[in-house]
Parts: sequence; C-alpha cells; structure tokens
Amino acid sequence: MLAPAVTVRRPGDGLQGSRRADFPAALETHGIGPLKRAALQTLQVNLGRLCNQACEHCHVDAGPKRREIMTRETMTRIVDWCRVNAVLDVDLTGGAPEMNPGFRWFVDALLGLGLKVTSRCNLTILMEPGQRDLADWYAARKVALICSLPCYSEANVDGQRGKGVFEKSIAALRELNAAGYGKDPVLTLDLVYNPAGAFLPPDQDALERDYKRELDERFGIAFNRLLALANLPINRFSRFLENNGLAQGYMDLLVDSFNADTVPNLMCRRLLSVDWRGFLYDCDFNQMLDLPLGGRRRLRLWEISARELAENRIGVGSHCFGCTAGAGSSCGGSLD
Repeated sequence: MLAPAVTVRRPGDGLQGSRRADFPAALETHGIGPLKRAALQTLQVNLGRLCNQACEHCHVDAGPKRREIMTRETMTRIVDWCRVNAVLDVDLTGGAPEMNPGFRWFVDALLGLGLKVTSRCNLTILMEPGQRDLADWYAARKVALICSLPCYSEANVDGQRGKGVFEKSIAALRELNAAGYGKDPVLTLDLVYNPAGAFLPPDQDALERDYKRELDERFGIAFNRLLALANLPINRFSRFLENNGLAQGYMDLLVDSFNADTVPNLMCRRLLSVDWRGFLYDCDFNQMLDLPLGGRRRLRLWEISARELAENRIGVGSHCFGCTAGAGSSCGGSLD
C-alpha cells in the first residue's frame, strides 16, 4: 500500500499515566473547553451487527454469527421521530445494513419523508444471494453510497477482510458503475480507506488521486471521493494492537498527533448515533463502547427531541484521540 508506515512510539517514550490520554485535559490545554453539540444534521442508524464479513479492523465486531438486529417496530419509531424532528439526512450502517430484513422498507420510508439517505455498503453484499439487484435498487432511489475498499491492492484487502473479498469488491464496483454510480452526478459513490496497521492515514487528497488512477487504469472503475479514516483502538482493532504489542505505542501516536483544528468539525457535534435497539450515543464509536449520550442515563431516540440535544455535553474518552489525530477522522473522512 502507498500509505507510509508511521513509526509507533514505544511504551517508554513520552509522558505516561492517566493524564497522558486524558481527552478533556487535551481540550482544556488548547482552550477549547468541554465538547458540546451543535445543531443536529445527521441521524446515523446502526441496523445491527450481522454482516457477511468479519474484517480485522472492524470496530463493530460484526460478523455472520451476530444476532443483534433492529426490528421493524424500532424502525417505525425512528421514521416517526424523523417526521416531527429536524434532521437533514439519515446514514445507515451495520454490520451490513442490507442484511436486515426490514432494510429496504426502512429506506423507502425515510425517502418518503424527503430525507437524504446514505448507506454504508461493504460492496461484497452485492454478490450475495438475494442481493443481486441491489445496485439497480439503490440507483432507482438515488441512495448515496459509502463503500469500504481499504486498498487497491488485492493482497492488502484480502489480508484485512478475507480471501476473495477484493475480487468481489471490484465486481460490485463495476455493477455500481454500470448502474450510474460514480458517473451520474446524482448517484454518489464514495470509497473508504482504513490503515492496515498501527499508523495514521496518509494525506486524503493524495491517496484519492492514487486510488482513482489505479482503479481506472486497472479496472475501469470510477468513484467520487475517497474518505480516509483512522482506526480507533477499540474492539477488534484493539485486540490486534494488544496481540502485537502495539497498544501503548498506538495510543501514544494518537495523543502526540492531537490536532486542535479538527475539533470544530468532529462528527459527534452534528451527528446522533442510534443502535439496533434505539438507544442513543454521541457517535458510532461511543455506541460500540456502550458510552451513552453525553455520558448520561440511557435514552432511546423517541425519548428526546432534536431541539433538546443542542448544547448538550458530548461523552468522550481516550479513544477520541483517534478522531483528532493528524488530519482528523470522521465518518466523512479527514477533518483538517
């Protein structure tokens, strides 16, 4: 992969102790103060942890054997909430959100409210039985797609996501291009890059140029943007770090790379995360750590209004350094 391997600091380098990875203290040092919510723009809904893949970097710990899945009743309550609250778009994620039996109904119900709908697609789901019409189905509804492709190298992708995933991903991208994605201005196709190891993403714009050149020249594939996301040290990636003796070094790298300029654009300020049961979190990462909205008592979406969210404190932890390191990282890519 073209991404340079950044040297991870050894556990003995730099400051140690709880203060070192204290995210509120880092904000205070830069005169930023407590992290608070701005006006809500995006409702991100996790439809469950069931997935046709089990990627090494997955912070959701998703896989084929997971049984957590959102019910139609919960989907209906979310649609009802969106009908009466100010939200601009809904971002659907998983697992593989398409594997939820109510997925297509849910998308159509949200589109019926005039909302923009984005789906986070792992690409290989298009190759699964019962999903072979998915590219055309998405295109007919003008759903925006954000698709995982952690490299344009077969060895790197298969090493991170499983044997044969790269070949299936390329086939899926060709189907999406044939349906108009990445070519028709109203059919947005963005790709997602994740580092394959304990280092930060390279410059997003430069990496996007590499992706576009390689995918076009080798496979004739077109897409809109590349989103470079850092891996946060939680769940499956955290275990990878621990098993390879890289956990402390990676956290040191994140803390040393703290960039205060990323803070105003952090996704948690304008995004609200909903889990498969309807419970609320400040972001998808907090959801996976079971850190409730604002660090307060558990709330379901329908127990609070969008208006009540403004200026609420955001629940934070040491993992937040992953979103503020270097150029920053969010569900929309680099921040700075």
